[in-house]
Amino acid sequence: MNAKNTMNTQHTRHIKRAALATGVGAVLVAGVLVFVPDRGDGPPAPGPEARARAAVGAGAPAALPDVAALIRDREAWLRKNPKDAESWAVLGAAYVERGGLRADTAYYPKAERALRRSLDVTPGERRNPAASAGLATLANARHDYAAARKWGEAVRKADPARWATYPVLIEAYNGLGDYVAAGKALDKLRSLHSGTRVLSVSSLVYRDRGWREDAAAKADEALMKAGTPVEKAAALHALGGLAWERGEPKDALRHYDAALKAAPDHHQSLAGRARVLVALNRTDEASHDYQSAIAERPLPEYALELGELYQSMGLDGDARSQYELLRDRTTRAAADGVNEELLLARFETDHGSPKAAVDRLESQWRRGHRSMQVSDALAWALYRAGDAGKALPYAKRATDQGMRSALYSYHRGEIERSLGMDGPARRHLEEALRTNPRFSPLLAPKAREALETLGELPGGGPKDMYGDGESTPLTPSPTAPSRSTAPSATYSASPAPSVAPSAPSVPSASPARSEPVSTPTAPVSTPSAARN
Repeated sequence: MNAKNTMNTQHTRHIKRAALATGVGAVLVAGVLVFVPDRGDGPPAPGPEARARAAVGAGAPAALPDVAALIRDREAWLRKNPKDAESWAVLGAAYVERGGLRADTAYYPKAERALRRSLDVTPGERRNPAASAGLATLANARHDYAAARKWGEAVRKADPARWATYPVLIEAYNGLGDYVAAGKALDKLRSLHSGTRVLSVSSLVYRDRGWREDAAAKADEALMKAGTPVEKAAALHALGGLAWERGEPKDALRHYDAALKAAPDHHQSLAGRARVLVALNRTDEASHDYQSAIAERPLPEYALELGELYQSMGLDGDARSQYELLRDRTTRAAADGVNEELLLARFETDHGSPKAAVDRLESQWRRGHRSMQVSDALAWALYRAGDAGKALPYAKRATDQGMRSALYSYHRGEIERSLGMDGPARRHLEEALRTNPRFSPLLAPKAREALETLGELPGGGPKDMYGDGESTPLTPSPTAPSRSTAPSATYSASPAPSVAPSAPSVPSASPARSEPVSTPTAPVSTPSAARN
């Protein structure tokens, strides 16, 4: 009898191991790859493949060795089982994750082929949501937010209760500047699920709305609940970014150092650390960290930041080398289907042809990419190209939608100063330096020079002291959340008069709507503790 029980136990364990190896104990990407641990007697600890399935499926950070193991496992399986739609979707999602982790966009065409192969075997969002959700994730990675929205909404329509679809949709909506839809998606996500992934997404949405302390609280909670070193590093990185944006470089450095202790190859935190070291005048260390980050993950945005650091130090030759690296990496990324027009436009505006930057950004605007980032970049490019009047509505849109950015405030202040709007210009330049006095090694000194040029506020205050050339105070936006301590981003100025005959009407808050820029607030769930 004992021998029989032993044989049964061994047989059961063999089945469990086989199920784990073939992915039976998992569901796929964006709600499909979420690993369901076995609760039987003495299950083996999840191996790297299972850990990667769990992380990638939930949209959570994954460790590079685990993702590599998952790719090897699925590639070997599919060579013998090419009709396994689920495994093709798993492989496609793993390629997307590896491409992001390695900053290697060459994995994105491979991901697309695997995901479309999955759909060829089993078509339809209802029958094969994993592949469609994987294509949405891939589109986000390529900065093709309209395509990500299309795939994500198709999966949501097929199964509204699939929680892992909503983080993908939130990223797509944010990329399009549709913050109302992003807020609604967050409400739905929070009603369906909880955990570190939801906390991380909530923190990002609150940050974009300007609710910094609420964003920090969610990131803190995600840190406490982090189950892996990579999740811990991601939460610490978020806290470091929030501290940096508040103009607290020492706190930011502490968070980034902790993130790198948890996950030494967390390149985002290494680049964040370099950014902070610049603000602390530790430029040699900053240069070393940037170079280390680029050596491991040659992202073009890192090359831009290092180039600007070199330029601020008078090292023009070194700066040019980084700018050439930026051009090379963006060219490679474009060949792999990645849209780097925003980054290229930012580079052209300050280091090349502002007119070319305007052309790039207006093309993105027509495609529906109308985020705060694109609004700010287009405003600055128009200003640098000599059309401050046309730039101002875009600058207002960037600063009035919530996120507190020293860079956006600086850009708006300079645009207003060029238009003779001294009161608003002074207010926004002061706001930039108050938010983060060392926000840029190149631009922060210029912000201080501009303030000195404007001089002190005249006695009694100018007629446009309220912000836009009108003697009307800011009034609550009709869509502002009803909470007594709502941040200033939930308020908007009265409509501004046209500043030039060529100035456009204020861009809409969403590519699918005609909402005025004065009411951009997304109806996200009001945090329980509004501490801002």
